[in-house]
Amino acid sequence: MNATSSPRIVVVGAGPAGLRAVATLAEAGLKPTLIDEARRPGGQIYRQPPAGADRPAEALYGFEAGKARALHGLLDRLGAAVDHRPETLVWNLFDASLDLLGPNGFETVGFDRLVLATGAMDRILPFPGWTLPGVYTLGAAQIALKAQGVAIGRRVALVGAGPLLPLVVHQYLKAGAEVVAALDVTPLGPKIRNIFGLLAEPATVAKGVWYTLRNLLAGRPIRSSVRAIRVEGDGRVEALAWTDAAGREHRIACDAVGASFGLRSEAQLADLAGCRFGFDAVTRQWIPVHSAAGRSSRADVYLAGDGAGIGGADAAELQGERAALALVEDLGRPVDGGRVADLERALARQRRFRAALEAAYPFPTHIAAAIGDDEIVCRCEGITAGTLRRTAIDRDVAEMNRLKALTRCGMGRCQGRVCGQAAAEVLAAARGVEVEAVGRLRGNPPIKPIAVKEALR
Repeated sequence: MNATSSPRIVVVGAGPAGLRAVATLAEAGLKPTLIDEARRPGGQIYRQPPAGADRPAEALYGFEAGKARALHGLLDRLGAAVDHRPETLVWNLFDASLDLLGPNGFETVGFDRLVLATGAMDRILPFPGWTLPGVYTLGAAQIALKAQGVAIGRRVALVGAGPLLPLVVHQYLKAGAEVVAALDVTPLGPKIRNIFGLLAEPATVAKGVWYTLRNLLAGRPIRSSVRAIRVEGDGRVEALAWTDAAGREHRIACDAVGASFGLRSEAQLADLAGCRFGFDAVTRQWIPVHSAAGRSSRADVYLAGDGAGIGGADAAELQGERAALALVEDLGRPVDGGRVADLERALARQRRFRAALEAAYPFPTHIAAAIGDDEIVCRCEGITAGTLRRTAIDRDVAEMNRLKALTRCGMGRCQGRVCGQAAAEVLAAARGVEVEAVGRLRGNPPIKPIAVKEALR
């Protein structure tokens, strides 16, 4: 970038963080490029149905309908101030350029400044029957409902280890689906003990209580402290079995299961950018290191939203705006100090709330510890937990990338996005060390699968 040219600014991700970032940048007189895989903006939490299948925002987003409408209309209001590239995958990052695959095929886009707002995905831990057709993540269950207006089954069981569970249960009941079981694999005690910390965001707590009460009134209370789960069926889901805190076995017929165990940051592009990572002992995952203002360890890369650490939609909007203001400031342009101070106070409240929320929904170590030797961990390559454990001991493997090289775990289509964290838990337990000690899988392009026919064009 020379002194007379406009900086090339790219924002990846059109969820709450990315949308708020581009709006802030446009307000500062800059013209960012916004790249997103979806056809319509909103991200996961504010995902829009396909054009022509629109439904009232209140039916899709409940209490968040106003926020959803405001974010969905941002790009229309900004018009030519933002170069929006929908249905476009950023599959690689090298030096100061992004490799894209979109409606016009492959292209490369350079940048002077980059904001990564790449969001999160469900965290997955294997359990008996998790590979049966009819088993989905909670995020996938949401996508089916929001984007297509369908449930994942006729008789649905939902399992979780985080605040997403009561929300999805409520959404499915409201849509008229039959939810036959709602199971929380975390204990009730931590939720009670952390109630004062959660009150850092009282409106959010009130919504959570409302969802819980509505689920209770609908006859579907959430059972806490579930110790083990098992999906049964011959070629398809037929039932869900579980063990409660007292050791009693339960079983209920169902034809679909939604299950996930919290969220994990989608940080592959930050990895390819060379950003420094740190281990978050509470959520047991590696996340890119960044300042409260969103500055990463790389001077031209900024981080916002769940891709920089799980925080939720409200925090993502605040982070998107704060990261954009940091970018503007780093370009030598003026920013409103009062606005920055307000954002930082709001973000501090969100951090206190999130710390209490993570403590209220602790990582389900008992589910990870119960992964059996016959359980497939890496679906792409068909690698079982037993293979990982034997390799760890027989070949003296103490690090994730060495385990990958010897077993191919993480070499398939998902590039470790699905199996990587579960494999790390298995390796750490086999070696008798903390999960931080086994490291993380290095990122490799393409970060998501690309069709061979596209690659050969």
